[in-house]
Amino acid sequence: MQTGIIFGLLAYTIWGLLPLYIKSLHGIPPLEILLHRMVWSLVFLGAILIWRKHWGWLRAAFAQPRLLAGFTLSALLLSINWFTYIWAVNAGRVVDASLGYFVNPLFNVLLGVLFLHERLRRGQWGAIAVAAGGVAWLTFSLGQLPWIALVLSASFGTYGLLRKTAALGALEGLSLETLILFPLAGTALGWLFATGQAGFPHASTGVQGLALLAGPITAVPLLLFAASARRIPLSLLGLLQYTGPTLQLLLGVVLWHEPFGIDKQIGFSLIWAALVLYSIEGYWHSRQRAAVLTEAG
Repeated sequence: MQTGIIFGLLAYTIWGLLPLYIKSLHGIPPLEILLHRMVWSLVFLGAILIWRKHWGWLRAAFAQPRLLAGFTLSALLLSINWFTYIWAVNAGRVVDASLGYFVNPLFNVLLGVLFLHERLRRGQWGAIAVAAGGVAWLTFSLGQLPWIALVLSASFGTYGLLRKTAALGALEGLSLETLILFPLAGTALGWLFATGQAGFPHASTGVQGLALLAGPITAVPLLLFAASARRIPLSLLGLLQYTGPTLQLLLGVVLWHEPFGIDKQIGFSLIWAALVLYSIEGYWHSRQRAAVLTEAG
């Protein structure tokens, strides 16, 4: 249990501090950062597979068109999520990006209802209604949909749904996704270098070194998350996941002084209230269920 909590906290802390890494890649545009992330993730994961002598599953994977189609879709969603997040950080929208990951747990609940035929209790519907009120308030007060948050939440939530129903584990699945993305990413990155449009050759040595670390920085938290999910209850993992967006929000407001006026504060407060309501309702329901089982036993 303790190991699982540590792994989970490490994963979400790395994700929460990821804006610091992206901001440090001075002179490299968002699209090129995305391409580096795709290419070097495959290199890093490939090294792990070779070290573990664990590549036999690839032949079976490529022999299943339906599995390949599912992972192609999940790779596309992962790319959309990565690019939106990288762009948001570089555009000074870290606070808006953090909102996406606060909303994400409740979006996952809706996906479970729509696609996995899960049934919600009254309190859970209430939490979703409060969160929807927060999004509606932000839309009304800011004059536009919080599209960054919605794109991040929808892409990562749908990605999680596909991975939940996929046949491959975390290491194998991420390796297959990066392998699917590699031909496009490698070709695009090569074209940027060949045409002199890449920012990497003109960056400092330190920035170039950081760009090459995109592989482990991408893969390590995903692998830590998978290891944590195997060791601790999903309810506890769900509470730990708020570490990431909380750190992102603090970085945006405290370090980079992004706008966080009263309108945003009200919208975020509604989202937080929804998360608290959902967590309390889940805890109360689990206690009630445990009491019933105890009496029955």
